[in-house]
Amino acid sequence: MLRTALMLVGAVLMIMGMFFTLQGAGVIMWPADSFMLADKGWVTKGLMIAIAGAAVILIGRRAGKSA
Repeated sequence: MLRTALMLVGAVLMIMGMFFTLQGAGVIMWPADSFMLADKGWVTKGLMIAIAGAAVILIGRRAGKSA
């Protein structure tokens, strides 16, 4: 159960992080009134969130092996 939860949370974090990164880079311009559009600060923040998601996924994979 823990492994599934960690994998799900990690995947959601990675998707959100990549979405924020692409919005900050100006690749995704949706929604049109978003404050993140073409704001380079969100590229860095989004990448950090995506990396955190990848770390949670790795922790989840290791938790599954020890059980």
